[in-house]
Parts: sequence; structure tokens; C-alpha cells
Amino acid sequence: MFSFQWPWVFLAVLLPFIVYRFSKSVKHPQGALKVPFYAQLDYQEQQSSEQIDIKRLSLLSLIWCLLLIAAAKPVWLGEPQPVMSSPRDLMLAVDISGSMETQDMQLGSDRVDRLTGIKVVLDGFIQRRNQDRMGLILFADNAYIQTPLTMDHRTLATFLNQAQIGFAGQKTAIGDAIGLALKRMQKSPEKSRVLILLTDGANTAGTVTPLDAAKVAAKHGLKIYTLGFGADEMIVSSFFGQKRVNPSADLDEGTLKEIASLTGGKYFRARSITELVEIYQLLDELEPQPQSSKVVIPRQSLFYWPLAGALLISFFWAAYSLWLSRRQLKVFKEKEVV
Repeated sequence: MFSFQWPWVFLAVLLPFIVYRFSKSVKHPQGALKVPFYAQLDYQEQQSSEQIDIKRLSLLSLIWCLLLIAAAKPVWLGEPQPVMSSPRDLMLAVDISGSMETQDMQLGSDRVDRLTGIKVVLDGFIQRRNQDRMGLILFADNAYIQTPLTMDHRTLATFLNQAQIGFAGQKTAIGDAIGLALKRMQKSPEKSRVLILLTDGANTAGTVTPLDAAKVAAKHGLKIYTLGFGADEMIVSSFFGQKRVNPSADLDEGTLKEIASLTGGKYFRARSITELVEIYQLLDELEPQPQSSKVVIPRQSLFYWPLAGALLISFFWAAYSLWLSRRQLKVFKEKEVV
């Protein structure tokens, strides 16, 4: 919407008329200039002079109004935007070890590996958390920061989609992933530190055990939600025919539950992409985005438009007055010669 920040400036719209009215009441010594060629000025020239005075008054009034509009600070007000004074810091830790290559996930009519299913689900989760600072840790033999905490969620989603199985090795360093997340979030307020750790196995690498890392994380106020991912059953073909196996036999649910319990989080088990979607929707409810009653209204200043208009009209009138004075001088010289 359009608005003026200083609307009281329009009270000065009649100021020139008031000054003109009172200045006429002041008596000044009257002088007279007798022009010998006054009789030569005909009625048409006098009428033209009166028309010029009307034009001059109209243009001066227009310039004055434009200057008042500019002085009143016209602005265009945008849609109110909420202000998040302290957004939550949320770190995602994703397992990219060799076991994530297991194709036990159903995506539509296709069977895909676990990492592909995670990418699909996390993409929607990242888009919904538009008020949080988010980061991404990828871990296998070691843990690596793929994206530091940022509000640029589009870049974060891009780096997640570029992650490949085996980039960081074949084993699983859960403890190192927790330690790296804590290191990256030390400067965050305690109430805003959240880690969502997703894995399909047990800790088989790293320098820190998961429970020791969880105890340190609990002391520093880092809440950890752990997710165990992978189907309980799948059919595989072998030399002796097809058989049913448990592809998640290596999943250490006990340790994941203990990590969540120590840090005040929760443990979730996802056996399919559908269950993983439901878990991340539940996480949205458990960790709602901070709401703020404060809003900021974007303002776009527009004062330069009426100011530019007043300037252009002034230039136009000055050029016109100069041309007119030269024309009158030329006419006067012609009459003088006659």
C-alpha cells in the first residue's frame, strides 16, 4: 500500500498564498518608469502577458505541490514479514556408509537404495524449515561438514543431493558425527541446539564412542533425535532360489535409543520411505519453528519521483522563459527600428 511518513507537511500547501497575501499589505515606496514606446504595446501583447502570468502561477503551484509530496516522504509498504530474533540451529547428520546402498526402499513403482529415499524425504523437510539455520554432516569412516549452519537452504539441499555412497568410506562413525555437530554448534544458544542423526547400522569406526559423545552433548545442551532406517525384511535371490533376509540386522537400536535418552531427544524407527516421511512430520511438531509477534514492514522510498518531476518542470520553465525573453527582445528591436 501507498503511504506518507510525514503527512503533516501538506499543511504548508497554502503557505505561498499566505506570504503573497500579507506581503501586498505592506506599503512600499512606489516608483514609476515612463517608457516612451509604451503606446506601441498593443492589446494582444498585454493579453499574452496575462496568459504567461497564469501559466507561471500554475507551474509554480504544481512545483510547490510536488515538493510537498517529496517532503512528506511517500513510501510503498510491502507485506509484513515476521522477524526471527533467535532462529533454531538444526544439524542433519546422514550416514553414507556402504550399507546405505541396500535397495530395500520402495519409491513409487521403483526399488531404490536407502540414501536415495533419504534425499527425497529430507528435501521436503529442509524446505519446510525456512526459519531455522541448518547444516549437514555426512559420515562413514569419518564425519565431515558438508554444509555449515546457514539460512541458505537451497544450497544445503543441493549438497545433500550430490552426496554419494562411499565418499567417506564404508564403515560408520556415529560418535564422531555427534562430536563434530557439537563442535560446530558450541556458539549457539543452548535452547536452540538440535541434531537429527540418521543411520542404518552400528558404530564401527571413529575415535569417540557414541555414548561418550552423547554424554558430552548432553552437558552442552545438544538435543539429539536418532533415526534407525532400513527395512526389516526383503527378498533376495541366491543359488538356492529366493529367500527372505533382514537387511537391518546390523542396526544398533539400543545405542541409538540410549543416545536420544541421554540428550533429551527421541528415537524413531523407519522401515520405509512412508514411515520416514511421517517421522520428519512428527519432528516438525516436536521441534516447531520459532514464532515471533514482531514483524517488519518493508518500505520502499518514492520521494525521488515527485522531486524529479519538480526539477524537470523547473528546467522546462526556465528554458521557456529564456526563449520568450529573447523573442520579446527581438520584437522590441524590430519595432524600435521601425
